[in-house]
Amino acid sequence: MRLPLQFSTAGLLVGTIFFALSLTPSLIPREGVVQGAISGVSTVAGYGVGVFAAWLWHYMELPAVSGRTRAVLRWLVAAVCVLLAVGFLLQATSWQNSVRALMGLEEVPGVRPFTVALVAALVFLVLLLIAKLFRRLFYFLSGKLQRRVPRRVATLLGLVAAFLLFYSVISDVVLSAALHKVDAIYQQLDARIAPDMEAPTGANQAGGPDSLLRWQDMGHQGRRYLALGPKEKDIAEVSGRAKDPIRVYVGLNAAETPEARASLALEELKRVGGFDRANLILITPTGTGWVDPGAINSIEYLMRGDIASVAAQYSYLPSPIALMTEDAYGRETAEALFQAIYGHWSNLPKQARPKLYLFGLSLGALNSDRSFDFYDIIDDPFHGALWTGPPFRSDTWRMVTAHRDEGSPAWLPEFRGGSVVRFGNHFGGYEKGGQPWGDFRIAYLQHGSDPIVFFDPAAAYRKPAWMEKPRARDVSPDLKWYPIVTMLQLGMDMHAGIAPMGYGHSYAPEDYVHAWYQLTQPEGWDEASLKLLKEKLGKWNPR
Repeated sequence: MRLPLQFSTAGLLVGTIFFALSLTPSLIPREGVVQGAISGVSTVAGYGVGVFAAWLWHYMELPAVSGRTRAVLRWLVAAVCVLLAVGFLLQATSWQNSVRALMGLEEVPGVRPFTVALVAALVFLVLLLIAKLFRRLFYFLSGKLQRRVPRRVATLLGLVAAFLLFYSVISDVVLSAALHKVDAIYQQLDARIAPDMEAPTGANQAGGPDSLLRWQDMGHQGRRYLALGPKEKDIAEVSGRAKDPIRVYVGLNAAETPEARASLALEELKRVGGFDRANLILITPTGTGWVDPGAINSIEYLMRGDIASVAAQYSYLPSPIALMTEDAYGRETAEALFQAIYGHWSNLPKQARPKLYLFGLSLGALNSDRSFDFYDIIDDPFHGALWTGPPFRSDTWRMVTAHRDEGSPAWLPEFRGGSVVRFGNHFGGYEKGGQPWGDFRIAYLQHGSDPIVFFDPAAAYRKPAWMEKPRARDVSPDLKWYPIVTMLQLGMDMHAGIAPMGYGHSYAPEDYVHAWYQLTQPEGWDEASLKLLKEKLGKWNPR
């Protein structure tokens, strides 16, 4: 069954259904262009399902319509598609506003239905054209092969050859050129030294005149991390007494290998007296080398500056690109830094060494989790870890969530009574647990609306556990699961969704204060002082 311009009737019907369902809410509110892109991709996916269903119907030699009935069916399908698309477009605004209301955002008057429709149509046509080119290439190759081998063998070989040729062109030509361009852009950004970003002048500061690390080798995010933290006077305004925190950051250009950079980090940390502080934080940054200031500032305030932190850069690319292109390199760097710091720390007298904690956000949380083996630390464990917004690929997170205590939700699990691992978000959670939180602690900070955490390819064919009731308070009750479509929505949320602070993958300083306080239990803080600290961090502006 085909409409004019060689469109499949079944494909258009299922494609329109997928288009309509893609307009329903997901975790993150979407603007017109983003909504159009996900709707276009969903339409193509539905079109492919419809074409396959029609082929399977024909292959099974089931009855087919023809003649006048076929023409009437075409027009009927066309009418249904138009009504379905228009009807769902008219409801899209209220669906998006249901998500915005949960995140404290103002309602929008409309999601630009014409923009959504136009972008979706363009995406659909481009992807459909690529699919048709693939089919033509497949027919061409299999036709040539049929002259030399049996027909079914030629069909199989033609399909494999067409796939390999397309993959080679897209991977080696299109993606390679795009990645080289992106790499060049972010390399320039990483090397840029802001005019108002002056190098440290203190003898005991990383990047200073006596440092083992050169300021120009830090990278853009490393220089910001070293220069823009709170000082003794800032912390004393809240706690009454304080020290200057110690920060060490090794840039990607400081040495050739992860092991060499880890060795530099260790020697610099020893030089500036990092192991003489009461607390030590081993940080794994995000793909760009960024360390969330809300995370490190909050623990420096809570510890009244009696703390040192160390981080090593492994990339200057955004986390999704770094995960795709430099996944192994990030893990190698995290492992090398952990082995260097933990190896020295574990050889110090227990009564004279600092408490050691790990921290990572997003891709940093994934690589921090990968940086050690529990068998290596079981005789002398570090004190704890805070992993924020862990990607769905994180092994420990997946295991704990899958084996959570009965009755606890997937978006805020309880695991074995909370004796080791606890979860929290901006609504609480760390206080839960039937067992006391032991000396070795792992804390997860994750929002129920974070697509980086809750994306799962399996959502294409099964309903995710976090969608069951009761749901997280920042997840729209209008969010429903639809095969394939929901997975595509979450994928777009993960790569293009931007949520306000305190929702999605944006973690607020007050969330970190609560998480670090529960994890480390610093002395001398009460509810009033913690509230004052949260207010100060919420207004933090180092400039």
